[in-house]
Amino acid sequence: MPVLICLKRFTMTLTDLIGYLAASLTTFSFVPQALHTFKTKDVRGISLGMYSVFTAGIALWLAYGLMLSAWPIVAANAITLVLAASILVMKLRYR
Repeated sequence: MPVLICLKRFTMTLTDLIGYLAASLTTFSFVPQALHTFKTKDVRGISLGMYSVFTAGIALWLAYGLMLSAWPIVAANAITLVLAASILVMKLRYR
């Protein structure tokens, strides 16, 4: 029985590690776009509709993660929400 408990803990740790890695990669994929948009203020290639729906979806993922206390989901979506909302605000401001 102790071996099963130990394996279960390892599996959960591996699951969290995979979750954090996936969350990091998908979240930080927005950093180049955000930096480029901040630097150039060029928002012509950004779809207002897509970023509006995407930002709302990220807010819902954040709420979902908070409800589940799923910290990889919360961390990733909190950061992504800030980045996506920043790009959305720039799209509205500089269009």
